Amino acid sequence: MSEIKLNVIKPSVNNLTVRVFLRAAGLEFSEHDVFGQTRQAEFLARNPAHLTPMIEETGLPRGALWESCAIMQYLCNKHGLEDFYPTDPARRAMIDSAMFYLVGTFYPYLARSTYPLLGFPQYPGEVGHSEADVPTKEAARKAAVEALAEPLGVFQSFYIGDAPFIGGNKPSIADIRLAATLEFLAVIDYPLPDWAKKYMANIEETLGTAYSEPAADVRGYIAYVRSKAA
Repeated sequence: MSEIKLNVIKPSVNNLTVRVFLRAAGLEFSEHDVFGQTRQAEFLARNPAHLTPMIEETGLPRGALWESCAIMQYLCNKHGLEDFYPTDPARRAMIDSAMFYLVGTFYPYLARSTYPLLGFPQYPGEVGHSEADVPTKEAARKAAVEALAEPLGVFQSFYIGDAPFIGGNKPSIADIRLAATLEFLAVIDYPLPDWAKKYMANIEETLGTAYSEPAADVRGYIAYVRSKAA
């Protein structure tokens, strides 16, 4: 039996991140689809935050760990995966900064832009979660769509620059997180700039089926959502 148990909800890009990483890193794991189970008592006893992806492993202080970036950082540290998460302080700082910028700035805009169309629940305090009327909610969603361009451009100008990836010549864990996140933009027909299209092509070419096979679940869900809206 594999040491790592991965609990996932397959249409999620947060889950896609760790699903790709584990495959690309060649780590042995078992994958469990917990769709519809995360609010059940048995799951909450292990994970009171009811979040996925979540790994379970005997060496963890609480036996479980969620948050996609934290999972990748932990497994890279444990297994010495230098290619994905270099130990050089300066290179690692750039990767950490890219992931924190994505989670703290870019992803909230993306969630506000895409969650209403994907049928995902909005966060409390957001316009989409409020009692506002439909035009007001749609205006807020469109404002979030417009806001995507600036942080997306920061990834190209600052984190990637002239290199193919944030990690340099090879994809890092920050690249896996960014590529997975960009998958959701298909649901709103977001016009990716040419550099981002090339970046995504490079990711899929470099990681191969480790990326394309789990990404097919997200793409399939997006295609289903779009067909229902047509």
